[in-house]
Amino acid sequence: MTDNKPYDGWRKKLHTVIFESNTPAGKAFDSILLVLIILSIIAVMLDSVESLHAKYGQLFFILEWIFTIIFSIEYILRLITVTNPLRYSLSFLGLIDLLAIIPMYLSIILVGAQSLLVLRALRLLRIFRIFKLTHFISEMEFLGMALKTSLKKISIFMMAVLMIVIILGSLMYIIEHRANGFTSIPDSIYWAIVTITTVGYGDISPITPLGKFVASIIMLLGYGIIAVPTGIITTEMAMAARTKNQLHEACPGCGKEGHDADAQFCKFCGTRL
Repeated sequence: MTDNKPYDGWRKKLHTVIFESNTPAGKAFDSILLVLIILSIIAVMLDSVESLHAKYGQLFFILEWIFTIIFSIEYILRLITVTNPLRYSLSFLGLIDLLAIIPMYLSIILVGAQSLLVLRALRLLRIFRIFKLTHFISEMEFLGMALKTSLKKISIFMMAVLMIVIILGSLMYIIEHRANGFTSIPDSIYWAIVTITTVGYGDISPITPLGKFVASIIMLLGYGIIAVPTGIITTEMAMAARTKNQLHEACPGCGKEGHDADAQFCKFCGTRL
């Protein structure tokens, strides 16, 4: 039987530093890690510039290994301080942590002239370290809950918008004819989508007075349509904020947060909090 009790001693203290951001040590750890993540992302982006890569490629290579070693140590420490390392390693944040370090180690194995193109692609994978920033977004679960509850309303609204653009696009196809760029109903629907979202590429535009009148109506509708999803999500977030009663304590077993204030066990893995 697996022991779900949290570690005591130095592992428990280390868990508090790594997973809990409400302590001075935890805040310092998060701040240092955040700076390192941002610096590593900047290094990857600069290394993709050919002129900088030609001049400072060796420096970027050394920096990348430094960042990789630091993040590897951090990943190992996270596995050590949770009582269920496998569960954490298979979680979203655990996979992101692994993705942040594995490309450099793969580059050691994939050597040779034929693998140079593969190595170049692996370098691009390191940009996914930006997802490590999710460690610092404590309200992500709260935002996700608001999006989930508003998904049905937004889906119905988008269906209504789809019907509107199909009708108006077909109408413009009849009004403008093929000579004015509206060569088919799909092209006309594309124009209606671009117009109603206020993007306005300008590759297709109405010529006739009636077509311009219909286009004006679509443009005015666009402003109202953009506001509706924002209002739905904002309302759901306000409702979630009123009912929110969660304790953002990281589980010592799997490292996840978002437990009820009176919870004694983790709702994800069952570890005692």
